[in-house]
Amino acid sequence: MPVPSISTKKLIPSIAGKLALAGGSLVFGSWVLSDIVHLPGGGAGLLALGAGVWWVTRPSKPASFSEPSSLPGWIRRCEAVLAQFSELELSLGLDGLRSPREQELDRLKALHEPLSVGVVVSEGGTHPTTSELQIALEGVHSLELCIAKPLPVVADVWSWPQELEELDVILYGLPMPLRAADLLRLEQLPTDRPAWLLIRDSVHQSREARQEALSCQLPKQWCDRLLFWSGESADLRQGLLPVRRHFVQPSRSREITKQRLLTSLHRRWQAELEQLRRERFRSLLQRSQWIVAGVVIASPVPSVDLLAVAVVNGLMVKDMAQIWGCSWSSEVLQVVARQLGTAALGQGVVEWSGQALLGMAKLDGGTWLAAGLIQGLSAAYLTRVVGASMADWMALNAGVAEPDLEDLKRQAPLLVAKAAERERLDLPGFADQAKEWLKSQRYAGA
Repeated sequence: MPVPSISTKKLIPSIAGKLALAGGSLVFGSWVLSDIVHLPGGGAGLLALGAGVWWVTRPSKPASFSEPSSLPGWIRRCEAVLAQFSELELSLGLDGLRSPREQELDRLKALHEPLSVGVVVSEGGTHPTTSELQIALEGVHSLELCIAKPLPVVADVWSWPQELEELDVILYGLPMPLRAADLLRLEQLPTDRPAWLLIRDSVHQSREARQEALSCQLPKQWCDRLLFWSGESADLRQGLLPVRRHFVQPSRSREITKQRLLTSLHRRWQAELEQLRRERFRSLLQRSQWIVAGVVIASPVPSVDLLAVAVVNGLMVKDMAQIWGCSWSSEVLQVVARQLGTAALGQGVVEWSGQALLGMAKLDGGTWLAAGLIQGLSAAYLTRVVGASMADWMALNAGVAEPDLEDLKRQAPLLVAKAAERERLDLPGFADQAKEWLKSQRYAGA
């Protein structure tokens, strides 16, 4: 008999499925010393010496960031991200960043719908009937049984339908033999989802041997989530015993679901927040890189170049820390910038950018051939590359009370290399900006 506490409904699947870049940093004192003053060992050597002393004398402290382990912890974390959206609303002059997200958080916090089991198969697969499932799950209080429409086996995106996101448990009817579409679908199911694979075992083979054979073909996390049934109702109830055990404490089951949903919400908000931060930083970078170029070109005394560039980039790094909500000291920020700058100099970003700009000299005729302009534009490009790498590093360390600078020392070459490759692809865009800046310089000097 159907169980009165278990209801059923149909779910229609939908296929659902972004990042940006920018940058700026404090490294040009070393570049000026190396390329303009020509001191023995160059500015990079001076920076490396100072950084070396600092690395030897500083105490090593690991990063203190850690994920919340409880529902209240994730609620507090999401509320903290809401506060960051509010700050961006004020700084960017945008409306509507916080309000809809606050409503979304309130809805999840108040989530109290009945416990639910979603039964899903792909096209061509089968699952037990509704009545069989109701009998097998009898005893679970206020359980809603949700039968989803079969998922397509041919698709461009293998993500799971959004309608299944809030279900407490997923039962995926896995057809035998295994199909590529089902394996691709399973790879997209997050490991934190309470889910089991329901397999109709109608062959004359021991289930232990069957399970061992499947364990060699399935992703590791599914090896202990295999539920077999022969097609008999009594056998199905025995097979679904792990699902009934999951619901023994209904409040705990609902808490697990809420925590998972808040984790997903936090991850999505962080991506959206990062995109907004990059957009805000892009305007800061555009301004700062040409200030740097102007300082390098205009200042006749190398020491003035060194001081002016350091001040400009010091202010930019401070603005970056505000954008990413990093409450680190200015000393830490300078060490980070210098470490990334030294890595960029070591990878020849200045030399490469100078050659690339000379190769594009035809864009602006003879003015591009002037040595001072090439140096200034190379300085702007170096600001762009090192800044992009620092933006990547701040994004990785947002929320960390104190960054692990030893880890930065190891990561710096890779961070710079990735940023340099991205900026290399965008060199035509940089050239267009350079042309506009050169025109403004000529008008200013007229």
